[in-house]
Amino acid sequence: MPERVLVTIGTKKGLFVAEGGKTRGKFALRGPFGPGVAVYTTLVDTRRKPTIYASSCSPFFGMKIMRSTDLGKTFPETASAPAFPKDDGRALINIWSLEPGSDEQDLLCGVEPASLFESRDGGDSWQLVPGISNHEHARKWQPGNGGLCLHTILRDGNRVHLGISTGGHYLSEDGGRTFAPSNKGIGVGFAPDPFPQYGQCVHKIAGHPSVPGRLYLQNHGGFPERPGIGVLRSDDHGHSWRSIAKGLPSDFGFPIVVHPHDPNTAYVLPLEPMTRTCPGGAPAVWRSENGGDSWQRLARGFPKKESFFTVQRDAMDIDELKSPALYFGTTTGQLWMGSDGGEEWSCLFDSLPPIHNVKVAVV
Repeated sequence: MPERVLVTIGTKKGLFVAEGGKTRGKFALRGPFGPGVAVYTTLVDTRRKPTIYASSCSPFFGMKIMRSTDLGKTFPETASAPAFPKDDGRALINIWSLEPGSDEQDLLCGVEPASLFESRDGGDSWQLVPGISNHEHARKWQPGNGGLCLHTILRDGNRVHLGISTGGHYLSEDGGRTFAPSNKGIGVGFAPDPFPQYGQCVHKIAGHPSVPGRLYLQNHGGFPERPGIGVLRSDDHGHSWRSIAKGLPSDFGFPIVVHPHDPNTAYVLPLEPMTRTCPGGAPAVWRSENGGDSWQRLARGFPKKESFFTVQRDAMDIDELKSPALYFGTTTGQLWMGSDGGEEWSCLFDSLPPIHNVKVAVV
C-alpha cells in the first residue's frame, strides 16, 4: 500500500484530518469531528493497526476521548475518559497530552489540573498515576496563562519525562512509579528566585530516540533582565540544562521539534513575548543543525510583513519521510507545511478554526 501522510488538526471547533500522498502534493481534508468542541491533543498511534486518538474538551458536557481505527473517517468515543476519584477534590478541566505507553495497548494522558493518567486497554478505562498526580508538589503548582497543564510526556525505557506549566520538568527513572523535579538550569523570569527547585513555566520538551540523553526544551523566556532562559538543552537525561538561545530573535515561544533523522537538528518558532506573535510581523521558523550552537532563519514562502499569529505548544510537528516536512497551525486558522526540512513553506489550509494541536504520521 502506498505511504500516506496523515495530519491531525485539533482546533477550537473540533478535529480535522488531512490526508495526502508521500509526495505531499495535495491534501484532502475531513471533519470537523466532535464539531464545536475544543481539541487540545491528538495521537496517531502506529504500534499496531494505525489508531487516531483525540481529546474532546467541553466545559458543558465534560471530557471525552475520540478514537478512530479507519484512518480518521469516523471517530466513536472510547468507553470512558480520565476522571479524578470522587474524594480527590480536583475536577478535570482539559486533556492536554496523549502518548503511547509501554505496551501496545497502553496509553498515557496528561490533563489539567496537572496530573497523569494511564490506560491499559486502548483508552476504554483510565487510572490515576499517583507518583506525579499525588506528588507533594502537586497542590503547590500554579497555573500558567494556558492553565495548570501537564502537556509533555516523553518515554525512554524506565525514564519518563513530564513537562508541566507551571511546575517544570519532572523525571521518573523507575518507569513512572516516582517522580522528582529536575530543573537545574531552567530559569524563571516571573519569580524572585531565578532558578527554583520547581515552578518553571516549561512550554515543551522534545528529544530523539537515537540519543536519549539529549533533550531540547522551550521555556517561558522573553525577560530582558534574565536573558537566554527560553531555549535550553540537556545532555544528561534532563538532570541539568544549559541555554542554547543565543542567535535567536526572541527566546520566547511555545513549540520545539527535533528532526526525525538527525538529533543535532532542532526547530523553534520564536514569538514576541508581550504580544505572543511573529517578531516584526514577519513569520519564520528557526533551525539549528548543530544542537543549538547556531540558528538559521527559515522564511521562504511566508508573508514578509503584517502577519501576527501565535503557534501553540503542540501545534508544530515533523513527518518521518526521507526528506521530512514540518507542519504547524496558527491561532488564526492556517495550516502551514515546510518542505525539505523547512526550506520552502506553503499554506495548506487558510480558514480553519483556531488551531491548538498538529500531529503528523506516515501510515
